[in-house]
Amino acid sequence: MPLGLLRFAMSKKHPEPRMFREPDALKAAYDVVIIGAGGHGLACAYYLARDYGITNVAVLEQGYIGGGNTGRNTTIVRSNYLTPEGVRFYDESVRLYKDLSEDFDLNLFYSERGHFTFAHTDSALSTMRWRAEVNKHMGIESEVVDRDTIQQACPELDLDCGGHLPVMGALYHAPGAVARHDAVAWGYGRGADQRGVEIHQKTRVTDIRVEGGKVVGVETDKGFVRTGKVVSAVAGFTPRITEMVGLRTPITIQPLQACVTEPLKPWLDTILVSATLHVYVSQSSRGELVMGSALDPYELHSTRSTLDFTESLSGHLLDMFPFLSEIKVNRQWAGMADMTPDFAPVMGRTPIDGFYLDSGWGTWGFKATPVCGKTMSYTVANDREHELIEPFGLSRFENYRLVGEKGAASVGH
Repeated sequence: MPLGLLRFAMSKKHPEPRMFREPDALKAAYDVVIIGAGGHGLACAYYLARDYGITNVAVLEQGYIGGGNTGRNTTIVRSNYLTPEGVRFYDESVRLYKDLSEDFDLNLFYSERGHFTFAHTDSALSTMRWRAEVNKHMGIESEVVDRDTIQQACPELDLDCGGHLPVMGALYHAPGAVARHDAVAWGYGRGADQRGVEIHQKTRVTDIRVEGGKVVGVETDKGFVRTGKVVSAVAGFTPRITEMVGLRTPITIQPLQACVTEPLKPWLDTILVSATLHVYVSQSSRGELVMGSALDPYELHSTRSTLDFTESLSGHLLDMFPFLSEIKVNRQWAGMADMTPDFAPVMGRTPIDGFYLDSGWGTWGFKATPVCGKTMSYTVANDREHELIEPFGLSRFENYRLVGEKGAASVGH
């Protein structure tokens, strides 16, 4: 390092500003309390402050910023869903993602790669055609492609998958992208902080006080806070929060594991998904192969990882790419996926006045981060659902108006 640069770096006259402030003790009251400082909670706080001037907001996080599912996913962004409701919702998120780096003045490493969802059977190919037609009607760039097109995009792929389950075709979604998940949380957090929002890390919510069917405050391990509006954006901890207000939901929690390999010279330019093989894989800007599989087939509130996952995923990945047999897995982890019966989120107001849910994200929460912030902030500020999330209300399970997105969940569940 040049001496002049070192002197500048060590000078107290030019300190590097912190990404976030460290607020003092909790105030006695806030207009809004958001539980969870992941991407969704911070995005809601950011848009509340930026778009509606609501800055007397506290974001409470039991761990650290982005330490939950925001930092435990595989960073894929796409909008090629199955239902019109899902397509509209996720397409708005893709649109917002494209401008986030400029909004934040922070490089999110947003990179469009193209997203291939493989079909290994006639029935799977039929579903891909169905999705493609829905996408096209909604103005989404999505089409079914043949084996030759797939091979041209990824010459290294063994289309016969070792002879077990040959690829017959794929749904190709050109806008499919990846982004740096930590930077998304940091960008929203810094933007909210700069506008006056308080982000309290290491602050656990122990109870939500409800009187006469209305939220009146939040109990924390640092004291009681008065508020009339509480947003729960805690992913796999959702049932623990809803229990505090006596609210019953159909959400179940299942672990979702992922892993990365040692860095390799860049060669995989696209995002590849096979629901049949339970594999999805992309290559990060650092050269690691980022890989995931299906949900663990049982309910469990845990982020432990297992050897069974690594062995199963590795076997199927080698069906696709036999030359990776000597590559090492560097690390693996798990997140807690809050699953719903119809594979769509639960968002908006609840029967408890002043209590709002941003939940039910299963395996598709990261890609929805910007649109969740926009729509939840609108809902909280106006106390009515944004039109994009009206189909995702909790009442749909009582009224049998489900949003069936299982066919577009990318991996088999």
